[in-house]
Parts: sequence; C-alpha cells; structure tokens
Amino acid sequence: MRTALVYHEEMTAARLLWDDPECEIERPERLTAAVERLQQGGLEQRCLQLAAREASEAELGLVHRSDPPGATHHRGHRLGRASTQPAPVLKTELPTCLSFTTGWMGEGTVSPEYVSLLRGTQALSTEELQALSGQYDAVYFHPSTFHCARLAAGAALQLVDAVLTGTAHNGFALVRPPGHHSQRAAANGFCVFNNVAIAARYAQKQHGVCRILIVDWDVHHGQGIQYIFEDDPSVLYFSWHRYEHGRFWPYLRESDADAVGLGPGRGFTVNLPWNQVGMGNADYMAAFLHVLLPVAFEFDPELVLISAGFDSAIGDPEGQMQATPECFAHLTQLLQVLAGGRVCAVLEVTGSKGGSLAGCQGAVRGGLLYLAGRPAWAGGTLPRSQPCLVVSLFSPCSQGGYHLESLSQCVCMVVKALLGDPAPPLLGPMVPQHSALESIQSVWAAQAPHWTSLWQQGSTPTLSLSTCSPERRPSAVSPGGPKGKAAEAQTSAVLSSLLDQLHLYTTPPVRTVIALTAPAAALVLPPEVLHQEGSAPPEETQAWARLHEALTQDTAFTALGKVLHLLNGILDGQVSSGIVTTPVAAPTLEVVLRQGLSHGAQRVFCVALGQLDRPPDLANDGRTLWLNIRGKEAAALSTFHVSVPLSGTTGGFLSCILALVLPLAYGFQPDLVLVALGPAHGLQDPQAALLAALLRGPAGGRVLVLVEQESTCQLVGVLARVLHGEPPPSLGPFSMASPDDLQALVHLRGQLEAQWEMLQLLLECHELVA
Repeated sequence: MRTALVYHEEMTAARLLWDDPECEIERPERLTAAVERLQQGGLEQRCLQLAAREASEAELGLVHRSDPPGATHHRGHRLGRASTQPAPVLKTELPTCLSFTTGWMGEGTVSPEYVSLLRGTQALSTEELQALSGQYDAVYFHPSTFHCARLAAGAALQLVDAVLTGTAHNGFALVRPPGHHSQRAAANGFCVFNNVAIAARYAQKQHGVCRILIVDWDVHHGQGIQYIFEDDPSVLYFSWHRYEHGRFWPYLRESDADAVGLGPGRGFTVNLPWNQVGMGNADYMAAFLHVLLPVAFEFDPELVLISAGFDSAIGDPEGQMQATPECFAHLTQLLQVLAGGRVCAVLEVTGSKGGSLAGCQGAVRGGLLYLAGRPAWAGGTLPRSQPCLVVSLFSPCSQGGYHLESLSQCVCMVVKALLGDPAPPLLGPMVPQHSALESIQSVWAAQAPHWTSLWQQGSTPTLSLSTCSPERRPSAVSPGGPKGKAAEAQTSAVLSSLLDQLHLYTTPPVRTVIALTAPAAALVLPPEVLHQEGSAPPEETQAWARLHEALTQDTAFTALGKVLHLLNGILDGQVSSGIVTTPVAAPTLEVVLRQGLSHGAQRVFCVALGQLDRPPDLANDGRTLWLNIRGKEAAALSTFHVSVPLSGTTGGFLSCILALVLPLAYGFQPDLVLVALGPAHGLQDPQAALLAALLRGPAGGRVLVLVEQESTCQLVGVLARVLHGEPPPSLGPFSMASPDDLQALVHLRGQLEAQWEMLQLLLECHELVA
C-alpha cells in the first residue's frame, strides 16, 4: 500500500501570544509530537512524504463564500429548527452525477471580506489580534495564522490530488489549524478554513468525484461541515460527538440525531450524539457496524474523507471518552473497504477547551475499566490476564491540555492501518453502554425513512428514546475539587499501562503467505506476498492425518503439511495471515481448528461457508465460535454454534456481515479467525474478499483462509490481496434484502442478543431506566 503523508513544519509557527485558558490547548506540539512518533516508529519513512502547499484564494473560495439567502449564523452558533417527519426517500433513487455537482457548488459567491480579513492579520499587532480573536468563539489569531491556515487547506488538497491521481492509495494530512468548525465566513473553535470541506469541493470540481463520504470522529460536532453540505446529496456527512442533550460545546440543537439535512440533502447528514461520557471501543465499533457502514455501502462513495480528531480517545480531559488508540486503526480499516480504499485523513482538533478534574477522573474510570479485563460469556470462557499499572511515561493532563502521547499513538495507529498493517486486537470488554445503544436507536429513528439499509439490520427502528428518560440526563460537568494532582497522576498511570499493552503487540515480520498444492501460473499477487514452500514435519502431519482417512491421500496429505506449517507460523507470531488450498476442506478445517486450540489459541472464530459441518465432538466450552453461512436455515444451535443462510442480494449479504458476523466476531474477541470456503460455498469473489477484509480486525490480523483446490486463481489472488491490506473490489449496485433474509436475521438476533452484547441494539425504554 502506498500511503501519502502530507506535512509542513511551517504550520507550527502560529501560537497563542496572550493568556487565554480556553485557547492555550491548540498549540504546535500536537503536530511535532505526532511527527516525532511517526519517525521513531519508522512509519514516516514507509510513506510517500509530501510537503504541503498553500491553497490559493480561489480554492478557499470553493467553500468560504457568502452564504445563500436565509442562512443564519452567530459566533459559530445557529438557531435550531423544528424537526418534521420526512417522507421516505429511497437512496437507490439517488440523482445522477451531473446533478450532484451542480446547484450546490455554485451557491453563494466567494467571500472576499473573510479571506481579506484573515490576510490582514499578518500585519496586526498583538493587541489588535487579541481584539479580533475575541469576536469569534474559541479562536486566536497570530501573524502566521493566514499562512498556516492556507498550508493546512493546501495539504488536504495535495492529499486528494495524490489519491485521486493514483500517486498514492490513501494518506494522512497532518495539519494545523484544524478546520471542521469553520463556517463559510466565520472562524470557530480553533478552525480558520474548513480543510475537509474545501477538499471535498475540490475533489468534485478538479477530479469529477460524484459522491463523497465525510467521517468526523472528533469528540466535538463539526457544525461547520454540516452547515456547508446540509442541503447537498453529493456529500454524506457522519459525525459522532459528545452532546449531552445540548449541554456540551458547541451547544447546538442541530447537533442532535434528528438534524438530518435540508431539502434534497435530507438523510445525508447523520449525527450520532453521545449523551454520556465514557464511550469506548465497543460503543465506537457498534456505531460503525450498525449505523455508518450500512448507510455508507448504500451511498457507495467514491472518496472517503476523515475529519480525524483524537480528543475522542482516552486521555482527553474534556472529551472524557475511553476509546484506546488501536480502536482508530480498526475504524480506519473498516473505512478502507469503501471507495476502492481511497481514504484521506485530515487532522482535526486534538484537544479541547478547558481541562478539569472531572475529565481526569473520567479517564481514570475508563482506564481502570479496561484494565479490569472482560466479562464471562454464557457457557464459560478463559479470561485474559492484564498487566499491573506502571510508572507514567508521559506528563499528566494539566493546564487544560491533553496527552500528546495518546494523540501520537492514535495518529500512528491510523497511519499503520492506511499502510495495510494489521490492527492490534481491541483492548477491554466489547460491551456497548446503554446510553450508546440509546443514541444509536435515535439515529435509526431519524434516518430509517431515508436509508433502506437501516431497515435491514434485524429490527424495526422505533421513536427516539431521548424523550423516554429525561431524568437520566447528566448534569453539566463540574470543574472538580482540590484533589486534581492525585487524579492526574492516576490518569497518567492508567494511560501508561494501556499504551504499554499496545507496545507489547508486535507486527509479524511477514504479513501474508500463500500455500498452494499445485502451481498457478496465472496467479497475480503483490510482490510482498510470500509463496510458502515448506511443510510441517512428516511425523506431525501423519499424526493429524490419522483423524480422517481422506487426509492420508497424496494431495490432501501435502496440503495438510502446508497448512500446519503456515498455522504454526501464524500462532508463533511470524506470519499475520495466509491462504491454503486443499482438496478436502472439511477434514482439513477440523485439524486446523484442533491444532490451533492445542497450540495456544484461547479463542478461535470459525466461519464455514458451503458444505462444511461443525465437528460433532467439538467441545462447547466457549473457546470456539462456529458460524455456518449456507443454505436457507437460520438457527442458533447454541451460544457458540450459529447457522445463517447466504443471501443472494448485496443488501442481504451486507446485513448478515455487519449486523451478525462482525458483532459476533468483535464480541468474541478471538485469537485466530478461520475462514473456510468449502464445496458449493456460493460466494462471488467480491463477497469473499469483503468478508476476509473485514475479518482482519477482530483477531489482530491473524486470519487463515482455507480454499477448495478447484477454486479459481482469481479468487485466491483477490483473497491474498485483501489479507495483505488492499481494498476489496466493489460488490456492485446495492439491492435490498429479501423478506426471508430479513426474517432469518431478526430470528437469529432475537436468539443471540442476550448472550452477545454487540448484537444488542434496540432496547425498550423501561429497560434503559430500570
């Protein structure tokens, strides 16, 4: 994977010149710390390094123009609007590419007043800069601000150029000042020019892109992006953000879930408001699997832009969230299956206004929760031990600041994912909070009239639960008491321990290996994918072959030796993933499963497609989760044995994967994933590739795929490429799931959701207040 990294050291020139506790957090170190960590980890050297250029004033004018008639702004806030229930609009009836890029891009005129005002800041005195800054909400100006802001916007444009011309597959723009709060003619929340919005308009105008997905995972709502695109169906904007029923900055009514866009843009704004602090890895993954990805696949973007703010990670004193750095690698991997892998991440605000003891205590609670391990499943499991707290490796949260080490690790995790490296396994229990489920349900209620994919997740959305339990809404965050230093020290220790766990994870030296039983001259693979020639020792192969007579035959015996050798390499940490062809998939799969459990894997997730049955004497002890995808039967034979039919539509297949397979996989937290494509598996090559790509996440990239020897070289090749980190091919046009498929999914979810928390989505109001 060729990943572009865009940066310019001159973006560190602007800094706060006077005392202002609200603004002091936006400082140059958030860039320099990230760059230094990338260099130390050898990641910068692996990227295509590009020096940022200044955006021209004409390029800035793609977004920063006079507002159309009727727009209302005031210091970055805008009056809320009453919500009305929209008529259903199926997104399968999206307008053509031509109508996407006309009508909205021409709306308004270039705003020379705003750009001229910012240009003039280069000659202002400190007193004049402070006075001008006071006219905006959480903004400070410096004589270098105009230059830095043009570099930040230009870096985003340069990244878009690199990705859309094929110079790079994807990339990350490390920029400041950030952009997602900036509006057409108003700076806001440290943001001067709206970098991501400008990049989107530039991609449409310069490269003819028709559909763009913007994912904003910053902890603050990117109201600037929302305002710019709220009536535009060519841009799908998704934002999760701390909201607390409007009590968290920027205090906007239109940050809630029922703000879905205006006019032809209704349904293309997706807001997921977090009404409590402490959202963690499970909550973020649930939001992606059950809201963002279904809608995104239906939208079918040609480019993905990420507003990548990491104040939504553990350690930020005001965000008070619990997501650990490796979670952002998983989120990035999930986005890479869209748009042919054309993903551009742009750094946003990484920090927040005014830290507090409450924030430090929130981080402590979150860290201790993750260190506590994971809950037991019904049927038993083997708990995973966790290390003790260790001495802090970085400074505590103080002075309204944030942890630069946490930020730097998050940036590194995203860059590694863009490079195709496997993401480390997620830390902590995968149990979404009730408040997160409530927020997800409110999004479903608001968005279901617009997106057929949300009807297909196994339940019918009901009215938002935000009105069911108002007495449970949290009060405003208090600034805390006199015990700040003790809380800060404890937070620092917790974060250090969490980061140490990440440091213990080492990427295997070999990413992907392929082992064939016969030569395949037509097979085209990336040069880094290795062809395995070795086999397990004959005595080991013979011992396992005695389980099934079919394995003693020449070709099957040879394939068994190769698969055992590859499996040992995966479990020993030398290889991340691999593919093996075999003439007898069923007995080979049983041997691989038993060898994996005996060789140190604590939990194995097995996805069997086609005519492959679960071994009858396999223990139901919680160490193996067996999922059959075949035929027309839907049954939960036990907590750890599930059968689901294979859908014949793209919508049905995606619903099965996103609403069942991945929630089970992430909830199970396996050490190894086995995917077996047996006789009559029925998967098309793009479907098999998407399944393999998405299953790289749950076990930290440890995936072994067994393929029937008769399978085509094309299938083997596409599987090898996605396991190596390349994006899967498109599934083609979105089509709705059949009623039978939906009924099967509803049936299974009803049987399993009591045991698997990642499947629990729609809760009754009385359950939430109990």
